[in-house]
This record gives sequence, structure tokens and C-alpha cells, in this order.
Amino acid sequence: MKQLTIDTGLCNGCGVCREACPFQAIEIIEEKARVNAACKMCKACVKACPRTAVHIEETEDKKVDKSQWNDIFVFMEQSNGKIHPCVYELIGEALKLAENVGFDVCVIAAGGEGTAKNAEKLLKYGVKKVFVYEAEALEDFRVDTYTNVMEDVIKTYKPSVVLIGATSVGRSLAPRISARFHTGLTADCTSLQMRENTDLVQIRPAFGGNIMAQILIQNHRPQFATVRYKVMDRAKKVEHPDGCLIMCDVTDEMVKSGIEILETRIPQQKEGIEDADILVAAGRGVKSQNGMKLVKELAEQLGGRVAYTRPMVEAGYGTASEQIGLSGRTVKPKLIITCGVSGAIQFTSAMNQAECIVAINQDPDAPIFKTAHYCIVDDLNQAVPALIEQLKSIAENEEV
Repeated sequence: MKQLTIDTGLCNGCGVCREACPFQAIEIIEEKARVNAACKMCKACVKACPRTAVHIEETEDKKVDKSQWNDIFVFMEQSNGKIHPCVYELIGEALKLAENVGFDVCVIAAGGEGTAKNAEKLLKYGVKKVFVYEAEALEDFRVDTYTNVMEDVIKTYKPSVVLIGATSVGRSLAPRISARFHTGLTADCTSLQMRENTDLVQIRPAFGGNIMAQILIQNHRPQFATVRYKVMDRAKKVEHPDGCLIMCDVTDEMVKSGIEILETRIPQQKEGIEDADILVAAGRGVKSQNGMKLVKELAEQLGGRVAYTRPMVEAGYGTASEQIGLSGRTVKPKLIITCGVSGAIQFTSAMNQAECIVAINQDPDAPIFKTAHYCIVDDLNQAVPALIEQLKSIAENEEV
């Protein structure tokens, strides 16, 4: 590993290196040059320094003793006194990963009164230990206090892997914890694998979803990853749970915060497309208001909801909260019917875990057909009305 260093004994603060740096990575502080995080190691300053005070050193990248870091920890996110559904998915995935290397799955729970009671519910799902930090000062989420809690439990018990939901809370919390441990974080993972040497293979879309990147943290621990909601299988209850709660001390220093909460308001919760069992997705092939009318009627007949691809949202047909894709929502319905959707990976990677996928597209070579369980090669203006008529006929027969 390379590192730019400045010999303060030779440096006289002349500023030549600062002027030579194209990235504004050098500052003059107290008549001495200092390097900041913007440095790209271009060596311009090394060549420019008249006193040869600036040079690049090779430093040894210390490898962690992986045997000292064990088990998989899951962060228990709470919202309005309820455990976020993504926690059950994280536990389910953690149990699968742990089985390969003989790890236990543990949970970190932090919050106000009732947190321990809430956390106890997770023991039924095969969790070995739940570390509970319960205090009035943790009632509301503050990223600095929750980071202190996570740091405390991780330093004490040394987990190999820490999984956090890719929610607004998780996306705020995870990078701060990983920065404190000078280790890596992979955000918005859609798949995870565990190697025999306990390296976690963290898989997520990259380059706009054109490739699926496999990311490893080989020389550092713990390994942090945030995981999208609705991409993993939910944990199932075990017959003979043998886990336990461990109440942890919450110190004054731990809950010292620079954030002051003036007021808390609970927004009205609406069921999103990620909670729907049946979806009808409209793609660019819908093209017209008449096509959208057919899609909405099909969704109504099925008792489902309408979802959209990104181009349809950008065209004003739907909202961002109704969009399926890497830049939208990840869904896992029992049934999804795509209408006029081409099937780019940005879309399919966010819905390919659906139990049944039916695709309607007039292009026989459309990529969506590689993902779908049932393929209808036809103009949606012909196929969708036929489906609607069939559904109406079935409904009428059931009434009789």
C-alpha cells in the first residue's frame, strides 16, 4: 500500500507543492505542508518540492487474524415500536450463510422502553443471542448514538459479518460504523455468499446495473453489508429455540449526541408496491393512455397494483414510489405480469424473486423472456383484453 508523506523537518512551508497539486490535496498549516484525503498519488508534488521533503512510501497492509472474528450480527431496526420486516429477511439469509462456516447468528437491538420485549420475538427464529441496549436516550434514532452502540458491541464480541437493512436508517448508519473500524462496506446487496475462509461474497449491481459485481473484504474485519428489502427469504420459526437476551450497559458517553430532536411526527403509512402480492408492471411498450387503461383494468381484475419501469415514471405515468428497479423499489410478489417491459437488468434484478412472472411482449427476443416463467409473445393491446375477459368470465362463474 502506498502513502504520501511529508518530512516536516525538511519542509519550510514554501507552498510549491500546493501549487503543483492538481487536486487541492495539500494545505499549508503552521508553515508546514499537510496532505488531505483528496490526494490521488499523482506524484506532482514529489517532483515539484525543491527540498525533497515530499515522497511516497510503501507501507505494509496488515492482514487481520480472521479466527478472532466470528459469527454474523444483524442490526434490528425498529419503527414506531415495530421490528422492520427486513430484519426477518436478514436473519433468514444470515442463518444460511452461517451454516457454511459454523457461525452463530446474533442480533443487535437498540432503542427505548420495550426494545427488549421486541427483541425477544427474534429468538423464535434461530437467533443465538440478542444484545439489547435499552435506554430512554435511544428512543429516537440518532445516527451518532446508534453508531456508538454498534461500535461498543462490535468491539466487545468481534463479529465477522454485520448485516444491516438498506433502509433510510441503515444507509445512514452503516457507513459511519464501517468508517470507525476502517473496513469495507458494500451497499444495496442483492445476493450474499460465504466462503469457507469466512470471506463474504457481496453481490450487487454495478455500472448502472449492466454487471453484477462480486465484492470481497479479504484483509479486514468486520465485513459490513446493507441488503435490500424483499430480495432475501424471510426466516422461519424453529421448533426448539435456544437463544437468549443479553442486556448491555448504556453509558452516558455512549448516548452523548450532537443532535437535538425537537419534534417527532409519524407519517401516514401507505402500502407500497413492495408489499403487494400481485403486480402488473407497465413498460415502455404500453405507449399510450389506452394501453395504461388496459394495464390498470387488468390489475383491478386481479386485485393487484400497477407498477412502472423507470422510463414510464420519467414520462409521467407513475411516481417514483411505484417504480420497480435499482433506482426504485425491489419487489417479491406472488404474481407479477409485465406488459411491454423489455427486461433490462436494472428492472429484472429488482423483481426476479417473484413466485410467478408472466411477461407480455411482442418482441420474441425481449430479455424479459429469460426471466419470466410464462411468456406471451403478442401485442399487449390484444393479449391484455383477452386476459381481462378470461378473468371476468371466471369471476362470473364463481358468483353463479
